[in-house]
Amino acid sequence: MKKKQRVTEEPAEMHPSDFSHDDAEEQLGDPVKAKRAKANKEEEEEEEEVVYHPVKLSRNDLYRPPTAEELHHLKEAESLFHCSLLKMQMEELLKEVVLSERRKQQIDSFVKTVTKLLETVPVSPEVEVSDLSWLSGAVKVPCLLVPKLTKGKFHMAPPASIDLIGSYPLGTCIKPNVKVDLAATIPADVLHPKDVLNQRYPRKRALYLAGLAQHLKSSSDIGTMCYSCLHGNRLQPFLLLTPPGNSSSFIVCVHVCPPPGFFKPSRFHPQRNNIRTEWYTGLQASRTESSEPPTPHYNSSVLGDLLPRAHLQFLSAIRAQCPAFSDGVALLKVWLHQRELDQGTGCFNGFLASMLLAYLLVNHRISNTMTAYQLLRNSLNFLASTDLTVSGISLAKDPDSTAPSLAEFHDAFQVVFVDPSGHLNMCADMTAFTYKQLQHEALVSMQFWDDPTVDGFHCLLMTPKPMIRTSDYVFQLCDLAKLQASCKKQNLLSELMDHSGNYVRTALPFLLSLLQQGLGQRIRLLTHSLSPEPEWSVESEAPKYKAQPPLCFGLLLNPELATSVLERGPPADSPKAAEFRRLWGSRAELRRFQDGAITEAVLWEGTSAYQKRLVPRQIVTHLLQLHADIPESCVRFIGTLVDDVIATGNEVPSTGEEESLVVVQSYDDLSRKLWKLENLPLSITAVQGAHPALRYTQVFPPEPVLLDYSFFDREKAGRSLVPKEGTPCPHYITPITVICHMEGSGKWPHDRTAIRHIRAAFHISLAELLKKHHNYTCRPCPTHLDVWKEGLVFRIQVAYHREPQVLRESVNAEGLLVLRDNEEAQALEMATIHKPLLTSTLHGLQQQHPCFGAACRLAKRWLAAQLFSDDVTEDAADLLVASLFLQPAPFTPPSSPQVAFLRFLRLLSAFDWRNNPLVVNLNSQLTAAEYTEIKNDFMASRESLPVMFIATPKDKKLSLWTRRAPSVQMLQRVMLVAAESLKVLELQLMDGSQTQDVRVIMRPPLDAFDVLIHLNQKQVPLLRHAVDPPAVTFSRGLVTDGAGQAGGAMPVIDYNPVSLYLTELRDAFGELALFFCDPYGGTVISVLWKPKAFVPAPFKTSQMAARSVEVAGEEVKTIPNVEAILEDFRVMGKGLVKSVEARTEKWTF
Repeated sequence: MKKKQRVTEEPAEMHPSDFSHDDAEEQLGDPVKAKRAKANKEEEEEEEEVVYHPVKLSRNDLYRPPTAEELHHLKEAESLFHCSLLKMQMEELLKEVVLSERRKQQIDSFVKTVTKLLETVPVSPEVEVSDLSWLSGAVKVPCLLVPKLTKGKFHMAPPASIDLIGSYPLGTCIKPNVKVDLAATIPADVLHPKDVLNQRYPRKRALYLAGLAQHLKSSSDIGTMCYSCLHGNRLQPFLLLTPPGNSSSFIVCVHVCPPPGFFKPSRFHPQRNNIRTEWYTGLQASRTESSEPPTPHYNSSVLGDLLPRAHLQFLSAIRAQCPAFSDGVALLKVWLHQRELDQGTGCFNGFLASMLLAYLLVNHRISNTMTAYQLLRNSLNFLASTDLTVSGISLAKDPDSTAPSLAEFHDAFQVVFVDPSGHLNMCADMTAFTYKQLQHEALVSMQFWDDPTVDGFHCLLMTPKPMIRTSDYVFQLCDLAKLQASCKKQNLLSELMDHSGNYVRTALPFLLSLLQQGLGQRIRLLTHSLSPEPEWSVESEAPKYKAQPPLCFGLLLNPELATSVLERGPPADSPKAAEFRRLWGSRAELRRFQDGAITEAVLWEGTSAYQKRLVPRQIVTHLLQLHADIPESCVRFIGTLVDDVIATGNEVPSTGEEESLVVVQSYDDLSRKLWKLENLPLSITAVQGAHPALRYTQVFPPEPVLLDYSFFDREKAGRSLVPKEGTPCPHYITPITVICHMEGSGKWPHDRTAIRHIRAAFHISLAELLKKHHNYTCRPCPTHLDVWKEGLVFRIQVAYHREPQVLRESVNAEGLLVLRDNEEAQALEMATIHKPLLTSTLHGLQQQHPCFGAACRLAKRWLAAQLFSDDVTEDAADLLVASLFLQPAPFTPPSSPQVAFLRFLRLLSAFDWRNNPLVVNLNSQLTAAEYTEIKNDFMASRESLPVMFIATPKDKKLSLWTRRAPSVQMLQRVMLVAAESLKVLELQLMDGSQTQDVRVIMRPPLDAFDVLIHLNQKQVPLLRHAVDPPAVTFSRGLVTDGAGQAGGAMPVIDYNPVSLYLTELRDAFGELALFFCDPYGGTVISVLWKPKAFVPAPFKTSQMAARSVEVAGEEVKTIPNVEAILEDFRVMGKGLVKSVEARTEKWTF
C-alpha cells in the first residue's frame, strides 16, 4: 500500500517536464553517481518507475477544477483565436519567413567582405562637382543631373564608418525578399554645411556612390551589382550587391549618408526653401529667400539620410522591452506584402510598420507582454480607426524648439507620422489615397477577423490581393511623358521643383483629387499603383521618369450609383453652378427635371447595362483630357475587356441583362395568368421558375423570336413545324422550365403510374384553359406542357409534392412497405424542389448585386469553352460564383463582372477541395455552429463524398449539385487550366504591350485528345455564339425585323443536333472514351480514349460490340476495333459530321 500511495503522490512533485535540460546533463556527466551503492539502485529504479510509467489518478484528481494557469490558456484559445488552428498557423508562418541561422551566416560573411572592400576605397584629388574625369567611363552617376550645373568641390575618400542599419540588425528581416541595408558614411571633408542648397548634397551623394561602385566593380568577391533608388526617389540612389554564384537568396543594399548631425535639422523645416527658383529654371528672378516656395519633399529626402542610425537605436530599445516585437513586425510585413502596399514610392514599408508598433508601445496602446498575434490585431485596429491624413501622430516626446508642429506638417504633407527626432515626417511621400487604401484594407481585415465562418489565416496573410483582382475597374496612363504638359497646364512649377523634376510624382496628387471630385459618390475608394523602385546597371545612365511602368488607378465602385448616366448638379442660380461648369466644361448643360427643378447636369451615353458600366470610363477620359491635357489614346481602360466574350447585339451591345429581364417579365405574366386559371380539379399552390434565365445566369438568354414560316414544313398530324430537308438547322429555341405545384388531396392516387396519368391530364387541362383564355399555342405531353408565348417557349411541369416519396416506396417479398432511395426519385426531387428553390434564391442575389448574373455568364462561358460544362454543371457554377459575393473575404463583394470572373478562376485553382467544403451561405441562413458541423461531417465521411463538395443551407451533407461530377481527374484538369487562364489573362490585362486578345483563355488546347470529330457548321444551331464566330452566317428560319409573336404554329423546340449526337455517342461508346464539346457553337467534338479500354479482355460473345479478336497461342482476347468505331462516328453523325480526324500517335494498345 505504501508504494501504491507514493506512486499517486510523486508526479505532483516530479513531472518529466519539471527537469531542466542542464540538470539532466549534470546527472549524466557526474562520475560519482555512476559508482552508486547497490542499495541506492533499487530506490533509483523505483523513482524511474514513478516518473515514466502511466499514473492512475484518484477520482478527486481526475475531476478537480482547472488551475488559474489552465483557465488562462483556455480563455486565450477561445477569445484570441476563434479557431485554435489560427494560432498554430501564424506560428508556422513565422517559422517560414524568419531567416535561418545558415542564411544569417552567409549574410554576415558577405557583409564582412563588402565592408573590407569599402574600407580600401582610394582617395582621389579634389575637383569641381561637375567634373567627372576621375570616374572611369564604365561607371555612370546614378542621378538625373537636371539642371546640369551646380556649385561645389568633390573628392573620393574611404567611408568614415560602415554600419548595418534597417531590419537585419533589428531582427525584423523576413523572407522571401531578403534585403540587408549597409550605411557608408561620407567623410565630413567631402561635404560642406551649405550642400543642402540646390541639390548639391544629393549630387555629391550620387558621385560618392558611383566612386564606391567603381571600386567594387573590380572585385571578384561581388557577384552582380546595380543601382536602384529608395522608394523611387531619384535623389536617394543606392547599390544592390549580391554574392558570387547564381543561387543568391539575399541582396545587400549599400546606402550613402552624411555624418550624424552634419546638417542642422532646422534647415529642413517643411516651410523652408532649399532649392532656389533662379538656379532651377535658369531664369533671372528677383525673389528673396523668404518669398521662395517651400520645398518640404526635398527637405525630408535629405533629412531622411541623417537619421537611420538614430532610428535603429530607438527601435532596438523598443525591441528589447517587447519580446514579440520582431514577430509582430514580421506578421504586419506579410499582411502589407500581400496587399502590395510595402514597396514603391510612398508605400507603407517595413520601417513604417516597425515605427507604428513602436508608437503603439510607447503610448501604451499595446503592452510589452502581448503576443505577435495581438500586436498584429491591435496595429490593424489602430490603422482602421485612425486617419493620419487629418490627425497625424508623432513619436517625439519632447522635440526641440525648432521642430515643426503637427499643423505645419499637415500643411506640407498629405499623411503625417513624425519620427522620434520631431523633424522628419516618415510618410512624406505617401499620398492620402494610399493611406485611405491602407485604412480600408485594415478595416476589411478587422471585419472578418472574428468571423468563425471565414478562414482568417488564409484571408489575412496568405491571399495575394493584386490591384486587378481587388479593384472593380482599373485604368492605366500609358504615356507618362504627357504628365509634363499636365504640370504646365496646372502651373505646378514650385511642386515640380520640390520633387526635383519628377513630373509623375508632381502630377499624381492633382490627378487623384481631380478624379475623386469627378467620380464622387460613384466610387467607395480610389487607389493607385506605387511606382516600383527602378533597377539599372552601373554602366547605364539613370532611367528617365517616363521609362517607368504605366501608372495604374483602381476604382472600388458603389454599385447603386456607379452606372448612373445622369450627373445632377446644383441649381442654375446657385454659387456652386460655376464650379460645376468649370469641372465638366462643355459637357455641363442646364436641364429641367420632372420635379420642376432647373439644374446643371451632365448626361453620359449608355442604354444597355453593358454600356452603362462604361460611364466611369467616359468620366475619367473626359476629365483627364479637359484638365490635364491627357488624350484618350493615352488612357487604357481595363474594367470591361473580358465582358466582350458574352456580348451580343450589333446596334446596342449587351451582355444579357436586358434579354434576361424580358424573359423574367414574360414569366411573371405567365405566372399571374396560371394563378388566375379556374375550373381546374385541384388548385395551384405554387408556380416556380427552374431555369438559369430566370435567375439572370443563362450564358446567352433566350430572345423572343419571329418565325419565318416559309423555312419550315408542317407535320401532318399535329400541324407543328418541322425543318425542311437540306436547310440549315433551325434557330435553337430554349424551353424555359416552370414548375407548377398542385395542392395535396386525397384524390391523388398512391401508384406511380396513376400519378403520371393524372399529371398528363393536368397538362391537357392547362393547355385548354390557356388556349381558351389567352390564345396561347400549347402542346401538352405526358411529362410537360409547352406554351408558345410572345416569341418564347415556357415548359410547364405539373408537380405533386408526395411523388418522390411514392417513387421510393416498394413492397418486399413479405408484403411490407419499404423505402429505398433511387435515381428516379432523386432526379424528380432535384427538378421540382431543389432547382426552383435555387433559382429563386439566386434571383434574389442578383437583385442585391447587379453584376452577379453577368459574372455567372462569364464563368460558365469559360467552363463551356474549355470543355468543362459537363463536369462543372450550370447550377454548381452559379453556386461557385455566388460564394464570391456572399463570402468575399479578404475582398469586398465584386461590383464588375470582370473582377468577379478573375476571382472565380482564382477560387477554382487555389481552393483546397481535398480538405475543405465550399460553404455557400445563401440568405445568411447558416450559423457559426452549423458551419462547424458541416466541416466536421465533411471530415468524418470525406472518402464517400464528391471531390468538389459544395454545401448550402438546404444541402449540408450531400453536395447534390456536384454528386455526379466532376471526377478527381477532371477537377485536377479544371484547376490546372483555371490557374493558367488566370495567369495569362491578368498578364494581358495589365500589360498593354501584349497582344490584346482576351479570347485566348477561351480556346481550349486540343493537343491532348485522341480523335477530333469536325462538325458541319450549317447544322450547329448556336454557331453565332462561338468563341470565334465564323464570317459566314446561315438563315435559321427567323424574321430579323419585328418583335416576338403570340399564337401561330408551335416552333421546333429544344432541337440541337450536336447535343443529341453527343448523347448517342456517350450511350454507345461511353465505356471506351470521353466526349467533350463546347455547347455554345463548338464545331469540334474531342474524344479521349479511356486508358483501361485498351487492356485486352477475355473473349465473350455478349461483349463484342466495337471489339475485334486477337488470338495469341491458345489465348483469345478482344480489343477495341478503332477503325470500326471511327466509321461508326461517321455513320451516326451523317449530315452533321464533316470529318473525323484520328490522331493515331496518341493510341496506346
